[in-house]
Amino acid sequence: MGLTKTEIFTERQNRIADLAKAFAHPARVAILQLLIARKACVCGDLVDELELAQATVSQHLKELKRIGIIQGEINPPRVCYCINPAVWEEARQAFGSILESFEGANCCN
Repeated sequence: MGLTKTEIFTERQNRIADLAKAFAHPARVAILQLLIARKACVCGDLVDELELAQATVSQHLKELKRIGIIQGEINPPRVCYCINPAVWEEARQAFGSILESFEGANCCN
């Protein structure tokens, strides 16, 4: 079997790409903004706040949790979510290092 696309990149490059997925959909950005604005765990009312279907919100929460940028606590029948500070800092540093590494150039002009 051939290489998958991710296998030709470093672990760090794959992780940065994974972290970028958290911001790659407006619904996930909205969820993250809501969690940040609340400054506390949010339980169950994300669907009402975002005006999205429960299944849609659940899929985005699942992806954010897979990436690790949010964490959830199960208290049946509810799940409470909040930002994972360690992974948020990891993303901030990863994107910051890439963005700050560009010093500007006059190319393509």
